[in-house]
Amino acid sequence: MNLVELAQRIRQLRLDRRMTLEQVASKTGLTRSWLSKVENFRVTPSLSALGEIAVALGVPVSQLVEGLDAKPQMVVIRKNERLLVERDGDRSNILYESLAHKRASRAMDPFLLTVQAGDTSREPLSHEGEEFLMAISGRVDLKFGDETYALEQGDCLYFDGGTKHCLVNPYGAAAQVLCVFYARQFSGD
Repeated sequence: MNLVELAQRIRQLRLDRRMTLEQVASKTGLTRSWLSKVENFRVTPSLSALGEIAVALGVPVSQLVEGLDAKPQMVVIRKNERLLVERDGDRSNILYESLAHKRASRAMDPFLLTVQAGDTSREPLSHEGEEFLMAISGRVDLKFGDETYALEQGDCLYFDGGTKHCLVNPYGAAAQVLCVFYARQFSGD
């Protein structure tokens, strides 16, 4: 199941209903912080939590997960068809462009990230799964736990998303980074 697509559906339904995270939290008994992590594809909701969210949003669970297991053999996403995905909007101004959004059920989520020059104020966060980064242009730093790794064009990193991390750009020009998230299969726990 594609967790990025699920997160986007939940967020869009909440916004369509003009509900705040606090309102959904009060209807579900889940915390605002946890719901924010779901919408930012940092945690995977259990089946029971997904049911609570669906009730709060006034939709059946089937509407949240419909088509998320579809696997066309091939999808083509042209440059002008990239989907902008909001992630950590209140804490980050990194631009996320989804590079595989037309295939709902996928094991990986590739994005092209644009990190603006001077973008250094982000708090490191963790998420489920693994992550791969490759600097396409410019320079960026990855803060990973207590370490900082400088990336220049062509440099790559592969790491466990469970360690708090963030991309920052203390340099004078914007940078582009290929980012691939891999989240283990959806669990109903």
